[in-house]
Amino acid sequence: MSTPIQQLFDLSGKTALVTGGSRGLGLQIAEALGEAGAKILLTSRKAADLEEAAADLQAKGIDARWVAADASDPVAVHKVVDDAMQRLGAIDILVNNAGATWGAPAEDYPLEAWDKVMDLNIRSIFLFSQAVGKATMIPRRQGRIINVASIAGLGGSLEMKFIAYGTSKGAVVNFTRTLAGEWGPYGITVNALAPGFFPSKMTKGVLQTFGADKLAARAPLRRIGDDDDLKGAALLFASAAGKHITGQILAVDGGVAAVHGG
Repeated sequence: MSTPIQQLFDLSGKTALVTGGSRGLGLQIAEALGEAGAKILLTSRKAADLEEAAADLQAKGIDARWVAADASDPVAVHKVVDDAMQRLGAIDILVNNAGATWGAPAEDYPLEAWDKVMDLNIRSIFLFSQAVGKATMIPRRQGRIINVASIAGLGGSLEMKFIAYGTSKGAVVNFTRTLAGEWGPYGITVNALAPGFFPSKMTKGVLQTFGADKLAARAPLRRIGDDDDLKGAALLFASAAGKHITGQILAVDGGVAAVHGG
């Protein structure tokens, strides 16, 4: 017998850990999962931002908590996971959203910038996935991991000077596929969202340089992302509705990747 569609998307009784969840795309995803019934634990580096974000979610009737940590620090990552399990029980959904960017020509790109971007954009995903997998998902033989990649990981760019960012997001794409294959037998799905341009603190400089209208003109839908555009895709990957989907990279970009290759 089939399951009613509302039940397939219902996250009541589930717990979601969202990294980089204090603003931007992470907060958008957290809101979607919380509205579907999940308890939310946000983490990022800045306590003040987290406190404000959690309060915003709570005002919408969402059970939201927070803990500040550096997602690229393995000691901090394990503390977050331990804290999450003590406060909320098993972690059902992990959203790896923490990320950074740095703009500079490849020939002049600072090594410290390369390391910062790579550590936060791919090392943190490995650390959180490994910690959550070992602590709660593998033993229970179930779980949902959602990685936030980017269309920058699907192709290069003539205009954007973001060698570390593009490289790191390409790594997220293949990390997602590789882990999906390895952890599928445990009942864990691993998928990635690949957003195009969304207004955020991270993309502010790009939007100012190139202009929202020019970026929108590259998309078949002639628009950039808004505050709702990741919600449905994230909920699909997080819920029972997506239980037979794994190893997939879903571009949420108005069609940019489809026609430009990234």
